[in-house]
Amino acid sequence: MPVPDYHVDTKRYAKCIEVSKRVRWDIDRDVIRGRQFDFSQKFLPDGISKLDQQEFLTADERKLLSQIQGRTYANMFGFVERFINAKILDITRDHWLGDQTALEALVRFCDEELKHQELFRRLEEMIASGMPEGYKFLPDPNAVAAAVLENSTWAVLALTYEIELFTQEHYKKSIEPDENLSPLYKDVFLFHAKEESQHAVLDSFEWPREDKKLTPDERDRAVDEVIGLVGAVDGILQDQAAADVAYFLKVGNRSFSGEERERLEAGVLKAYRWQYIFSGVEHPSFQELLGSLVTEAQGQRLKEALTSIM
Repeated sequence: MPVPDYHVDTKRYAKCIEVSKRVRWDIDRDVIRGRQFDFSQKFLPDGISKLDQQEFLTADERKLLSQIQGRTYANMFGFVERFINAKILDITRDHWLGDQTALEALVRFCDEELKHQELFRRLEEMIASGMPEGYKFLPDPNAVAAAVLENSTWAVLALTYEIELFTQEHYKKSIEPDENLSPLYKDVFLFHAKEESQHAVLDSFEWPREDKKLTPDERDRAVDEVIGLVGAVDGILQDQAAADVAYFLKVGNRSFSGEERERLEAGVLKAYRWQYIFSGVEHPSFQELLGSLVTEAQGQRLKEALTSIM
C-alpha cells in the first residue's frame, strides 16, 4: 500500500487530541448520574423549537410539543452519527501509513461518536417510558447511512461539517441560556457539544484535504451531490414533522381547527428545516470554508437549492 503524498499539520491534530482527553466524559458517571427526565419542564428551548411563534398554544401544549421535538432532536443525532462515524472511519485509511497523530485524532473522533450513539439510544428508552405510546421516529439509521455513503467523501464531509457546527450553535445560543429546561436534557447536550466541538475542527481539516484530490469536474459533481443530500434531508424532515404533529394531536387534551393544524404542521417543519439545514449551512464557519473550495457559480447553485427549500 503506497504512502499518501500530502502535508498534514501535526500540531493542529495534536491539539484536538489534547482537548478530547481533557473533556472526555462517561455516560453514567457524568451525564445521566442516576437521574430521569423532568417532564414538568421543556426539553428544547424556544430558540430551537420556535414554539414561541405558535401563540394559539397554551403553555402546557408548548411544553409537550417541546418534549416531542426534543425527543426527535435526540434521535436525529443518534441516526446521523451512524453515517458520520462510517465516513470518518473510511478516511482514516489516508493516515494509516502517514501521520499517526492525525490517525489518533480521527480514531478518537470515531470512538466518541460510537459513545454518542449509545447515549441517544438510551435516551430514547428513558423518554419513551415517560410519554404516551404512539411516537414514531421514521428514518432507519442503516438505510439512510447506506444512501448517504453512496455519495462522494467531499459531499459527505460537507454535510457532516454543517451538522457538527449547528450542534455548537444550538447549545451555546439556545440550550445553555435557558433555565426552564429539564436538567438532564440540558446536560446531555452540554456534554455532547464538548466533544462535537473537536469533531467540527477535524472536519475543517479533512474536507479541504479531500478537496485537493478532486479534479474540477469531480468537485462540480460533488456540489450536485450536496444539493441532492440536502433535498433528501428535507424529505426526512417533512415526514418526521408530520409524524410529530400527528402524535401531538393524538396525545393532546383538545381539538384544533383545520387552520390551527396547518399552522402547527408548517411551524414544526419550518423549525426542523432551520434546526437541521439552515442553522448549519448559514453558519459563518461553514460559509467561509465552503467559499474557499467552490467557484462562484457552484456557490450560486447551492444557494438556489436552499432558497427553493426555504
